[in-house]
Amino acid sequence: MRYSKYLKDYELLDMANGQKLEKWGKYILIRPDPQIVWNRKTNPSLWNKAHARYIRSSKGGGHWEKLKKIEDDWKINYKDLTFNIKPMGFKHTGLFPEQSVNWDYMIDKISNEVKNNKKVKVLNLFSYTGGATVACLYAGASVCHVDSSQGMVNWAKENVISSGLKDSNVRFLVDDVIKFVKREIRRGNKYDVIIMDPPSYGRGKNGEVWNIEKDFADLIELCSNVLSDNPLFMLVNTYTGGLSGTIIQNVIKMQLGKNIKSISFDEIGLKQKDSEFFLPCGITTICEF
Repeated sequence: MRYSKYLKDYELLDMANGQKLEKWGKYILIRPDPQIVWNRKTNPSLWNKAHARYIRSSKGGGHWEKLKKIEDDWKINYKDLTFNIKPMGFKHTGLFPEQSVNWDYMIDKISNEVKNNKKVKVLNLFSYTGGATVACLYAGASVCHVDSSQGMVNWAKENVISSGLKDSNVRFLVDDVIKFVKREIRRGNKYDVIIMDPPSYGRGKNGEVWNIEKDFADLIELCSNVLSDNPLFMLVNTYTGGLSGTIIQNVIKMQLGKNIKSISFDEIGLKQKDSEFFLPCGITTICEF
């Protein structure tokens, strides 16, 4: 499993009974996670320090219960990057800390190119609140950030500003990913890096339906037409759904095989503080050219 060794403002403190105890900067939150199937707590006393917990509803969704005084939003840092945290109605906080191991990879690969006076153009699809966008801008790339939610795009803009990157070369678009890539093909636009974080299911801004099992292969084929002549890498995150890392790798090989130097996938996750235990948080497939 790949995991970041540099997380400081975020800590996974404990996990048991389908819940995880997490420190997000100055606040401690309890959130559900169905993968936590064991009942034994490693640090029982820490659970009493939680500021809020997310409670699922039997009718779907859920709500946050405040246990102590807590702000509606605050900031946390990762290295030189700053992100805005806001507990939302569907248990998330606006940031996936396990992705920091991928941010490190992106920063390293892109900054090496930039140091050699090469320009790097990044296309970030299903880009959510822009963790990867911020990392790539920090490394010196230009980024096209595409997500179907206006709220998530606005949040990404906040993260770019908080990280001191407001003057960077970034383009934000609220759009359906497949429709956008098709237009980029017609316009002849090319990218050196493609990053995507597709959900299992989703809807575009005009009600377009995304189903990863049905649509992923078509999207990769489309993306093959917007890669530059000398691309750097493609990175695909998958969290849920029926597509394993092997299947994701197979699809990429079929569409891009002749240009691939290396391709691999692995679980990414979080290491519990002062423990030998890990929480898997999805699979990342990395294809280098």
